[in-house]
Amino acid sequence: MIEAAIYGYGNIGSGVAEVIEKNQDRIRKATGEGVHVKYVLDLREFEGDPVREKLVHDVDVIVNDPEVKIICETMGGNEPAYTFTKKALLAGKSVCTSNKELVANHGAELIRIAKEHGCNYFFEASVGGGIPVIRTINNALRQEHILNISGIVNGTTNYILTKMEKNGAAFEEALKEAQEKGFAERNPEADVEGYDACRKIAILSSLMSGKTVDYREIYTEGITKLTREDLLYAKKMERCVKLLAVSKLTQDGYLAMVAPVLVGRENPLYNVEGVFNAVSVKGNMLGDTMYYGSGAGKLPTASAVVADVVEAACFMGRHLTIEWEEEKAVLADMPSSRRRFFVRLEKDKVSESEAAAMFGVGTVVCLEELPAEYGYITPEMSEREFAEKFEKLDGAVARIRMED
Repeated sequence: MIEAAIYGYGNIGSGVAEVIEKNQDRIRKATGEGVHVKYVLDLREFEGDPVREKLVHDVDVIVNDPEVKIICETMGGNEPAYTFTKKALLAGKSVCTSNKELVANHGAELIRIAKEHGCNYFFEASVGGGIPVIRTINNALRQEHILNISGIVNGTTNYILTKMEKNGAAFEEALKEAQEKGFAERNPEADVEGYDACRKIAILSSLMSGKTVDYREIYTEGITKLTREDLLYAKKMERCVKLLAVSKLTQDGYLAMVAPVLVGRENPLYNVEGVFNAVSVKGNMLGDTMYYGSGAGKLPTASAVVADVVEAACFMGRHLTIEWEEEKAVLADMPSSRRRFFVRLEKDKVSESEAAAMFGVGTVVCLEELPAEYGYITPEMSEREFAEKFEKLDGAVARIRMED
């Protein structure tokens, strides 16, 4: 048996233990000898839980045990996960993680350390939960130049937007329901403000470029300002609003963004509803592909961690190349990027002719439910140009980007 340890016995960590136990027959067939959890690292005691027999409170017990070959890091957060992961890799132990914050902050460095010490740092579960998008990019698409990655990578926000669209719920109402069902944290800021999706697209952008994309340099906008009225306009236009994480290769570098976007029926992401995630990847030879599935949850995420465990077990003592260098990637200038915009305008302050004079010839959208305003779809223009015009409008109610 290959000995393993779990850092953090929370929702995902306990799920990892469950997957290893219940699917041991499949793991044994894949690895040839099976995987056994020897230790669980946590500060808590878990009275009455069988895990107490494996519980340790000192990470060095695990790091210094030569029998332990693989670590499952499911602690979350940057510290102490970073310190503990680095210790394990320096000791030649492979680490498999679901920790998107740690991967976004230190992915390239930890991959380098793993290479230097003949082990692996795997992070399939850090993006898309149970969707094998990272392994696909690293292995199945390694012959491709990736031109574009766009996706719905946060189940919480997608659930909220689906409820707003299908049930006419207000944002606060949909968020409360998501919290009650366990789809949203008590403090949902990381999800609803787009920070979670931002870290995930930073990871995907880094794999896409082979260099480091700093999530702090990515334009990020959440869904907290969206209203049910916005969703009514979307329905009238036969579109829906999705919080998209996007990274595109342009002549000026990689353009990365997280923001609510109006997508049409022809877009494969249009029908992705509820807590599901989907990632679309475009290669220069292959063209468009899409990966869809459970983007969060205890067992889907744990299954992705264990998939990495199996990979690490199959290649024990051999480092598998992941193209992600510590050098920073060149990012394109967001204000220079071009697209169409949907704007809501008050009729008594901005006439249709004034909107046309301001933005250029566009399309007017009216709703019977909102007689005091109208919507206006602008022609394509740069983010900078649109922002300058939008700020001058006294009667602007809201704006949403459009994806063609």
